[in-house]
Amino acid sequence: MKKRYHYASVSEALKMLKEKGYDYDFNINEKELEKNPENFEIHHIYRYEGNTNPDDESWVYGIQSKEGKKGVFVNGASSDSSIDVIKILHQLPIVEN
Repeated sequence: MKKRYHYASVSEALKMLKEKGYDYDFNINEKELEKNPENFEIHHIYRYEGNTNPDDESWVYGIQSKEGKKGVFVNGASSDSSIDVIKILHQLPIVEN
């Protein structure tokens, strides 16, 4: 099982990833993931679960392309992400750091 990290909030996870150079927004550019999933790897996974409702769970992914582009993808109950992108994320290789 690969490591998953838990932080106090999604914004904290995004801040940590930005400090590591993950500043591209794959939520806005999810078509890139859909068109060429073989070009991407997951390097970080952060999990957030709301205190009052387990349905408030969110996942923050730190994704890197084979060309070196680093970005984030946030998935959760309030995200507008398509189910197709979520299926693609579940198939991407996870690289341990």
